[in-house]
Amino acid sequence: MRAWRSWSFRRLRGKVFRKTTLLFVLFWFALWILVNTLVFMHGTIFSDFCTDEKSKRILARVCEEYKEGTLTGDLCEDLCINEQVVYKKSTWHGIPIILKSKLENFSAYETFGLLDYQEMQDISSMDIIFLAMLQIKNSLGLELKNTTMPTIWAKYLQGRAEPFSQAELATMWSLLQQEEYMFFKMLQDLSRHVVKVMGSCGHFYAVEYLVAGHAWNQNLFAIEELLDSLSYDSLTSRGAIHKIALSFLDMVKHFENDFSYHLHLCDIKPENFAIRKDLTVVAIDVDMAFFEPKMKDILEQNCTNDADCNFFDCYSTCNVKTRRCGAKRINSNLQVICDKIFRHWFSPSLIDAKANLPLQVQLQQAVQRCAEPLDSDQEQKRLFSELYKLLQTSERQLHE
Repeated sequence: MRAWRSWSFRRLRGKVFRKTTLLFVLFWFALWILVNTLVFMHGTIFSDFCTDEKSKRILARVCEEYKEGTLTGDLCEDLCINEQVVYKKSTWHGIPIILKSKLENFSAYETFGLLDYQEMQDISSMDIIFLAMLQIKNSLGLELKNTTMPTIWAKYLQGRAEPFSQAELATMWSLLQQEEYMFFKMLQDLSRHVVKVMGSCGHFYAVEYLVAGHAWNQNLFAIEELLDSLSYDSLTSRGAIHKIALSFLDMVKHFENDFSYHLHLCDIKPENFAIRKDLTVVAIDVDMAFFEPKMKDILEQNCTNDADCNFFDCYSTCNVKTRRCGAKRINSNLQVICDKIFRHWFSPSLIDAKANLPLQVQLQQAVQRCAEPLDSDQEQKRLFSELYKLLQTSERQLHE
């Protein structure tokens, strides 16, 4: 009996030991995964954000290069000498701004090659216009007329007699290598739906600071904060959403009809838009915005199925015979906005108590149809008009 008990105890102890060992191994394996995940997150997520010290070092380097005569810009004097632009809470001429650049260092941009072959005084304004036009054409895929350039470089090109300095040419060339800057600058006086460029210093350019949307926000945008700064005493959060939705539709119509080429937005999410105090929707991140010629080049790629022809929010179809994606986008800005923005706003759970229920149901149904693929451009235009009228009617009823 004692031997049997001893054998049973040893057997039980062996089981407990094996179980404990297994748990110990699993614990360390889980810990190893956690540590590696954190390291991966640190390398891929947190590395995209500058610390305060690093940001200050970058700006200090820009100012050193300005004082050395390497770069220039209309913002440099106030940023580097007068210290009227303060880090963090940056304002310039009383307007909140944010500084942006595609690359961290001025030296990281390609140099203006013409300087290697000609004397400074031999470079005329027409040479600069021609080269800038080629750069914009290659980057944005656009054919530009000479009359377009003064909009971008009016301060430098209009009525200028003296030759350009090396700092001016190097600065202009660094900015022309940034697609987002060119996009904003080109549309500066043509659209109220893009953020305004306020000035530049070297490769950094300042745009008006606006609070971006966030997917985690209940209303996607800081509606309550906007209402606090508005003069609309009777405007509710729901009423503001209707006004903003109408502005989104105005933006869609504007981007599709008011330029020489259709403008495609391939990354539509709240974070890429902001709302001005007059409730106008503003595109603040256009890294994935393309005019029609560039859009065709992007979509027309090799493929084996339709999934290969999806470029973020811009979709095409695969021709299985030629194994090439179609050059025409099959979805639209309107469809993606309905799917990613409007469906959140006009869901059954967010119906306002004062709203007309049948009208809200109509609006929800229209948004649902809008978010699905449409058969034709004509159908999209019809649905656009229906949505616009429903939003206008619903907005009026909220004020009654």
